[in-house]
Amino acid sequence: MTSEETMTMGTTTSWGDASAHLAAAGVAEDTSYYRGFTAPDEKAVLTVAMRIQAAWATNDADAFADTFADNGSLLMQDTQLTSREQIRDFMRNGFAGAYKGASVKGWPVVLRFLKEDVALAVTEGGIMFSGESEIPAERRIRATWVIARQPSGELRLVSHQSSPISG
Repeated sequence: MTSEETMTMGTTTSWGDASAHLAAAGVAEDTSYYRGFTAPDEKAVLTVAMRIQAAWATNDADAFADTFADNGSLLMQDTQLTSREQIRDFMRNGFAGAYKGASVKGWPVVLRFLKEDVALAVTEGGIMFSGESEIPAERRIRATWVIARQPSGELRLVSHQSSPISG
């Protein structure tokens, strides 16, 4: 549901300004990331994925984990993490080890507002290791993102799960 559709239902939502969300996180806005999701609320929701991509680009476990809610959930391959601190520790170890120098690239394919303060996004993309400029077919994934707008206006990732597209 676009913000315009939400407004016609008698409920006005505002997920905030995408540029402001990104600036607060110290992340440069990549307007090409939005693709066809250009309504203000859609762009704001998608800043969560841009923050995760930026954290991967700098191998910053704190920035990655701080995108999640306190009780956020991350399913990474066969590992289920159920708190921001577990996620932080996992990514810190990953960026120091197997994911050192790795980055992720992706783009949105679906975005739905489930409730006034909850959105679901589906993205496609994958992990690129140091020296790679494209995602190898065997590392292409689809990911689901459940994003909640907090009472403070912050956008937090509640749940993220990825699945291989092929393989």
